[in-house]
Amino acid sequence: MPVSIRDGRPVWQRRTPARQWAIWAAWLALVVLTVYCWQVMNRGTIWAFVEDAPQQAADLLSRSWPPAWHYLDRLWWPLWDTVNIATLGTLLGIVFAVPVAFLAASNTSPSTAILRPLALFIIVASRSINSLIWALLLVAIIGPGLLAGIMAIALRSIGFIGKLLYEAIEEIDPAQVEAVSATGASRLQVMDYAVVPQILPAFSGISVFRWDINIRESTILGLVGAGGIGVQLESSLARLAWSEVTVIFAVILVTVIVSEWVSAKVRQAFI
Repeated sequence: MPVSIRDGRPVWQRRTPARQWAIWAAWLALVVLTVYCWQVMNRGTIWAFVEDAPQQAADLLSRSWPPAWHYLDRLWWPLWDTVNIATLGTLLGIVFAVPVAFLAASNTSPSTAILRPLALFIIVASRSINSLIWALLLVAIIGPGLLAGIMAIALRSIGFIGKLLYEAIEEIDPAQVEAVSATGASRLQVMDYAVVPQILPAFSGISVFRWDINIRESTILGLVGAGGIGVQLESSLARLAWSEVTVIFAVILVTVIVSEWVSAKVRQAFI
């Protein structure tokens, strides 16, 4: 800790003058950056619309109430499709993410020069593209429907599950691996008896957590033609049927709450 002399006595200081000036300079730079970002954000803003926003919001809410509860009968099947999109997409993502994770982990990859960078690239590519963008691409390639939604969820899940899983693999206890290897076990047996048991709780939690996220993401894929309850939402929005939109939002909210509860219970059971 720096010391300065004042009236012939040493005085303890928290920071040196140079460090204190550096901190003030950093704060000044942050203020300048904030002002600049605010200007960029307001460059295309039409403030007349912003001033009228409270009235427009009130008008929209008045048209959204009361909810058209009779519309529920048309939502059960699309809701079931949404759950299936999330579930099948998660399972398909797991199938591809597990081998990618083992190839990406430095302690299990058979080739750290070629296969590991390739696996890491797949993980980064998957995580860098949102599920909605994947759905847009797949709808253009294979056409609208549930298959496009399932594939979009799967492609997005590969990066999420693969990243967290390969990090869990790299954090395993190497002593257990060495103990099994010392018995003369093959590489596959070492994986089976020393690596998999250590990562199984993490793998279960990651998979269920991703399924929970996919439930939410699959609700909007229908906006681009990838099936599910999003198709009904897009139809109601196009017809300005705000009372139906309210019902759809309520159904989505209840579905997400239930998926959160199921996810928490399953993670508690495995971890």
